[in-house]
Amino acid sequence: MSVGTATAPPSRQEQHVTSGLDDRAASRDGDGVEALGAAFAAGDEQAFREAYRRWSTLVHTVALRSLGSASDAEEVTQTVFVDAWRAHARFDPARSRLPAWLVGITRHAVADAHERRARDRRLTEAVEPPAEQVAAADERVVQQIVVRDELDRLGDPQREILRLAFYEDLTHHQIASKMDLPLGTVKSHLRRSLARLRDRWEVEGVAG
Repeated sequence: MSVGTATAPPSRQEQHVTSGLDDRAASRDGDGVEALGAAFAAGDEQAFREAYRRWSTLVHTVALRSLGSASDAEEVTQTVFVDAWRAHARFDPARSRLPAWLVGITRHAVADAHERRARDRRLTEAVEPPAEQVAAADERVVQQIVVRDELDRLGDPQREILRLAFYEDLTHHQIASKMDLPLGTVKSHLRRSLARLRDRWEVEGVAG
């Protein structure tokens, strides 16, 4: 946020609220807001503390009404006063009253908070896969579980041959060499095992 451009005029409601605060401050403190603003602009830490005491509630209220979140409003309030103090030399009490200037900074901080929300939402949507992709991934997991369960029902060497073929992606020749079996035996076991698995799934599917 650029504090130097945070002098946009407040809304009518904000002007009414801050005007009321100014009037009460003036009646209580004589020079009131003008003197406090001058001291703030000069970098008086006591003036900063007084400004926070008087108008932190106003800033928090404006942020809360826009953002609808107490925690976000608290974060904005802190940001506003940190930025205001860092830019105190840019505040001109002859051009604006201090509470109105703070509300201007608040409006920019609230806009930044909304932008962060939108950015976070876009990032979340970009990271999260579409529902159909999630469903497809779930289906693959289910299929893997079912295949593993069916393999457990087979005896060896059929189970080991199928495991090497489908989970280690070995060729028939590699399986025959690894298990020291004739190539024809490996092919025969694979063919019969797959037929048994297919028949079992078809029967269970009809039964379901």
